[in-house]
Amino acid sequence: INPAERNAVVGIKPTVGLTSRAGVIPESAHQDTVGTFARTVRDAVYVLDTIYGPDTRDNYTVQQMGRTPAGGYVQYVTDKSALNGAVFGLPWQSFWALNDPAQNEQLIALIGLMEKAGAIVVNGTELPDYQTIVSPNGWNWDYGTSRGYPNESEYTVVKVDFYNNIASYLSELENTDIKSLADLVQYNNDNLGSEGGAPGINPAFGSGQDGFLASLATGGIMNETYWQALEFCQQSTREGGIDAALNYFNNGTKLDALLVPPDVGQTYQVAAQAGYPMITIPAGVNAVSHMPFGLALMNTAFSETTLIKYASAIEDLQFSSGTVQRRTLPTWSGYLDRNIPLINA
Repeated sequence: INPAERNAVVGIKPTVGLTSRAGVIPESAHQDTVGTFARTVRDAVYVLDTIYGPDTRDNYTVQQMGRTPAGGYVQYVTDKSALNGAVFGLPWQSFWALNDPAQNEQLIALIGLMEKAGAIVVNGTELPDYQTIVSPNGWNWDYGTSRGYPNESEYTVVKVDFYNNIASYLSELENTDIKSLADLVQYNNDNLGSEGGAPGINPAFGSGQDGFLASLATGGIMNETYWQALEFCQQSTREGGIDAALNYFNNGTKLDALLVPPDVGQTYQVAAQAGYPMITIPAGVNAVSHMPFGLALMNTAFSETTLIKYASAIEDLQFSSGTVQRRTLPTWSGYLDRNIPLINA
């Protein structure tokens, strides 16, 4: 999601289990999935139609059986008329209040166009557990531990999963002697200058390989704390999070999607913990940093048909209305800047 919005393109993060992770290294098999980038929603969906499906090499893909549309997803790409009568929620305190106010103004202008096209937007559709699961001080995937509860921390799960996931990946390689996370750590230590195995050696790896070391320390053991953390993260972001917000009306009527600012990393952090899908579409450029940003839609598991429908409708509205809150060409701002510092250079 973040790389997509930063490059002013469409990004689709599918439900965990819709696309196979065979051949890649998910940091956490419970959270990470293979998605698509493209210039438009339609193009992104063409790619999604090509890569989704069950795979015997990724048992999570069994979950999609009976939950995907016959004929694929591109049939759900539509136009701005689909916005008429659609109902969206803004989880303001959960996410929007953490975003840059100037960017919020631009995104609200785009949402205003959606309302003129017939959409209904409900503010305050909060995730009930947001004060527990959303760090108010930026991205913090060890937020549970920061609060004193490692058994409520995403990082407790990620550290263990990564140890096991990378071991699985390396076990299939025949062109290297590196077969474990311990081997990778040692390689980085043996090549400090280029690989940054220790803090302060290579500016591109300022903290060294602290993530590798934290994962290595777990030994990949799924202990009681691990299982408690996994259950907490999934329950609080699903039933106590996204699903509850979507059922804001509490009368059986669900919101069609939650609209969120993906510049707030906690948005896709929560979606990842839930294993739920998310789509971001380009929505403008920051006037100060000149960095693109997006508007994202969130929904429940295997709701890609709904997200594609409304993301494509918003995209059509953007271009048919002529608003500046849409995909733009690159400005090449600062393209001569040396962004990665080099030692003794």
